[in-house]
Amino acid sequence: MFDVDDIRDWQGLAVVDQDGDKIGTLEAVYFDTSSDEATFATVKVGFVTGRLIFVPLIGARVSPKRLRVMIDKKLAKDAPSIDTDGQLEASAEPDVYAHYGMSYERGSSGERRLGRR
Repeated sequence: MFDVDDIRDWQGLAVVDQDGDKIGTLEAVYFDTSSDEATFATVKVGFVTGRLIFVPLIGARVSPKRLRVMIDKKLAKDAPSIDTDGQLEASAEPDVYAHYGMSYERGSSGERRLGRR
C-alpha cells in the first residue's frame, strides 16, 4: 500500500486504469476503519448525470497529475456507485468488495468497514 499524506491535494486528479485510460476524477478516499489504510476511492464519472464509482487503491500509484489504479476501466465502470451527493450505506459495503473479488468482514464489534475522509 502507498502512504497518504494529504488527501485534499488529490481531489480533482484524473484517475486512470492500469493501461492509462481515464476512468474519471478523484472525489474522495475511503479508509478501512480497522487498519486506517486507504482502501477505495470514489471516482466521478459521467457528465450529465454524474455518479461516483468505487475503485480499489491496492497497488495504486500517484503522480503529480493523476492516480493510476491497478484495474481495468471496464471493470471500474461496472462498479457499485452512489449519487454525487449520496453516501455509501453500510449494507452496500459488501457489494463494493465483492465486485473486485475482495473479501469483506465487518469490524470485530459489527461496525462498518469503510470510512470516508
